[in-house]
Amino acid sequence: MSADRKAPPGVLGVHHTSFTVSSLDRAVALWTEVFGFPLLSRAPRDNAIIAEVTGVPGADVEIAYVRGPGHDIELIEFRGPADRAAVRPRPCDAGFSHVALMVTGLDALLARGALHGAHPVNPPVTNGRFGPIAGARIAYLRDPDGITIELIECREDGVEGTLR
Repeated sequence: MSADRKAPPGVLGVHHTSFTVSSLDRAVALWTEVFGFPLLSRAPRDNAIIAEVTGVPGADVEIAYVRGPGHDIELIEFRGPADRAAVRPRPCDAGFSHVALMVTGLDALLARGALHGAHPVNPPVTNGRFGPIAGARIAYLRDPDGITIELIECREDGVEGTLR
């Protein structure tokens, strides 16, 4: 394509997944100490720009990035505005979201998560015969802010499953 022509609109890739947290210290510890994601950066941001981008007047933030295999997680602690609130949607509520991690040692990760206040919603279950992760063990882990992290442990034969 010539330099004077722009590429057509389209997605080039996924940059990160973001979670707003009540304690950046606690959230960074969970992601680095339980999941082994290295901390890439942690710093305040230009609050005027954050307010403009997010539409939140009075935004006052500090942001950390941790890097997982193939994907970054952005953790944001808003210190302002004063009227911010906590939300705890259920998986059946519109707007609920989670991030899913392929893991080994599911039980050990759940035990380490508990040390950081993150607990499984229910004990791990083995997925049935259908879907892309048939045969995998799965657990939803919820941190103290209600952020849900799905942990998926492959079958012992290492096969992730196939679409069925």
